[in-house]
Amino acid sequence: MDAIAVTIAFLLLMSLSPAGTRADTQPPKQKVALNTSLFPNGLPWLSPSGHFAFGFYQQGSVFFVGIWLVGVTSKTVVWTANQNDPPVTSNANLTLTVGGKLILTEKGQVKLIAKYNGTASFASMLDTGNFVLYNNNSDIIWQSFDHPTDTMLGGQSLSFGGHLFSSSSGTNPSTGRFCLDMQGDGNLVLYPTNAPMDVYWASGTNTGTHHFYINSTGLLQIRNNIGSYSKDLSKPDGSANGSKTIYRATLDFDGVLRLYAHVNNDHGKAIAWKPDGGTCEVSDFCGFNSYCTFNGRDQPVCNCLEGFEFKDANEETLGCKRNSSKAECTSDKDSSSHYNMALMNNIEWADRPYFESDMSHEEECSSACLADCNCWAALYQKNRCKKHGLPLRYVKRRGLAESDPPTVFLKVGHNSLKIQKPIPPPPPPIKSTSNKAVVHIIIVISVFTLFLCSMIAISSHYMYKIRVLTYKRLSETWNLGLNEEVALRRFSYNELKRATNHFRKELGKGAFGAVYKGALSKGRRLIAVKRLEKLVEEGEREFQAEVRAIGKTHHRNLVRLLGFCAEGSKRLLVYEYMSKGSLGQLIFGDLRRPDWEERVRIALNIARGILYLHEGCEAPIIHCDLKPENILMDEFWTAKISDFGLAKLLMPDQTRTFTGARGTRGYMAPEWNKNTPISVKADVYSYGIVLLETLCCRRNIKVNVSEPEATLLSAWAYKCFVAKELNKLVPSEVIDENVLENMIKVALWCIQDEPVLRPAMKSVVLMLEGVTDIAIPPCPNSNR
Repeated sequence: MDAIAVTIAFLLLMSLSPAGTRADTQPPKQKVALNTSLFPNGLPWLSPSGHFAFGFYQQGSVFFVGIWLVGVTSKTVVWTANQNDPPVTSNANLTLTVGGKLILTEKGQVKLIAKYNGTASFASMLDTGNFVLYNNNSDIIWQSFDHPTDTMLGGQSLSFGGHLFSSSSGTNPSTGRFCLDMQGDGNLVLYPTNAPMDVYWASGTNTGTHHFYINSTGLLQIRNNIGSYSKDLSKPDGSANGSKTIYRATLDFDGVLRLYAHVNNDHGKAIAWKPDGGTCEVSDFCGFNSYCTFNGRDQPVCNCLEGFEFKDANEETLGCKRNSSKAECTSDKDSSSHYNMALMNNIEWADRPYFESDMSHEEECSSACLADCNCWAALYQKNRCKKHGLPLRYVKRRGLAESDPPTVFLKVGHNSLKIQKPIPPPPPPIKSTSNKAVVHIIIVISVFTLFLCSMIAISSHYMYKIRVLTYKRLSETWNLGLNEEVALRRFSYNELKRATNHFRKELGKGAFGAVYKGALSKGRRLIAVKRLEKLVEEGEREFQAEVRAIGKTHHRNLVRLLGFCAEGSKRLLVYEYMSKGSLGQLIFGDLRRPDWEERVRIALNIARGILYLHEGCEAPIIHCDLKPENILMDEFWTAKISDFGLAKLLMPDQTRTFTGARGTRGYMAPEWNKNTPISVKADVYSYGIVLLETLCCRRNIKVNVSEPEATLLSAWAYKCFVAKELNKLVPSEVIDENVLENMIKVALWCIQDEPVLRPAMKSVVLMLEGVTDIAIPPCPNSNR
């Protein structure tokens, strides 16, 4: 695996597509003409050899569009189109239209399968397993090799920034829990998608820009772009038989990257290579509070820790939960009446403890955890006691031969919790036989009433103090439980302080605090750290809103939240670093401004990100503060939405909500000022303003302009549209006038005063992509 060789023949493979995969340059032998359709129960489009097919493949009673290796007894899927989209039924059809678009149609709903610039003239399924679309000059305008899912084929390469995502299961092709990433530093790594920092396998080739490649003999290589360096991850397969052997590298749903060889025409599958360690070395394979072992057939098996049970008995890899109820625990009560400590040997985990100290005996460590309400597991090793909370991540079995194994104690529910205490008999009635007894009763009642009034007065006083000093309540119950809700990394404050060099380089400042540049992993991964500094109650509200809003989201047009810090009164959020700044700096600044094609692409990126927030999440999210300053650009100039501090989450069955005014003037929809329910259409209005500003590279409101009527951009855009003088909006620039007109129409529809007139973001995306026609918009009320 560590052998390094320079392969001269590989220098011939210098023709790389923009996405980093090899382009098939030979002319196709079998062409798919325009106006040709596929159906779920019909014949697919085959490659000339008949080894690969493109079309509908079936999983149970539903169908997906993809490419598969044709076998005698079964088919092996190597690529799936739009893998996170829902499957289709037997009523769907796939058509290469007369207009040169590859679209999927079902029940009147139209969806693009391949998105590309230009118009396709024909298509072809090649013997390499690559499905390709060509223009009328026979130039490639789109190919499946540029958009891999979980598999790479022989002759295909993955350049820096490229990814493979595992499938969810053997029958569900949607994005799963693991990712193979060809990093910009040249290192090929595997990590869980919900924890990118927790790499469980790496190639160790961090020496510059590289790409990952499979050659015709089954050799996995990592090479630089000039052919002067390579590292072989596998050896040539002895079963290779010329063109009769087909190789594929697949990131399986268990998180292991495997190389398969399909020999001769029977396509019998055989594992040729996989990284050392196997499935049990995969981080998060068994989920929280569980660990992995192998059964007698060397198959991985997940096991729950002592005191836990599987969340889902049918899906053991989803992790475990406590098998007893969480009893009340306070510092002035003995928790041993509710819990006891169970001993487990030969296990350990990767999470950092929240507290550790020197202790002489393991019994002392066990007792300290039992008395601590926040401690659920203790690890004792070399006279050092480490306390941990839940959940426990990346638990592993240690080998019996390993020296000095740790002693592990787990807090489990006590059996006495299930035993009901007997109800004591009522006291005997007081018999009054004299005036003396009556006096005693009056005195007792008076004392009790005085005591009760004192307690009410004291309670009211402390309740008032708690309402005024919210931080006191927060500091006593600082653990927000976010680890249970979202799988994000928890950082310590000192760790982030070191990563930002004591918060030295400030990237920007907002209403709730500043953002600082930092670096992790010895400077190999740049991050942006947002430190909340405003009033405790407002800062805490924004912190929780931002973590809960984007902690579970994953989309290429949303800034990724990597982790957080909640330590005492300190609240910090850790994001991926966006090296190119904000869209506002890009389009309103004096330096380089994006050209027309870039601005169109950026507008579409923003729309796709908003669509994911509105329809792709478990519950719809209203961003509430869309503006160019909250759109950030990464190193590839991809637009990503950020700053979810004002976001509003809806219930899954909720479409509108009442809430206080949020956002920035100039981008807020009219309904914010009318005390009416707010829906996702508020974001559509803000997007319309951002779209106009992006196309025209100027603010919506601007004084001292050459034409007085151009003070309000939205009003001026409508006047230019009616007068057919849209060239005034983008003077001295080469543009596509049809595209400009369509995008201005989309913007005018988005900024209609009445929410019911604004399109949904799904319709906005389809209009921007040119899939649906756009009607003539009426004049927005505010512009009349």
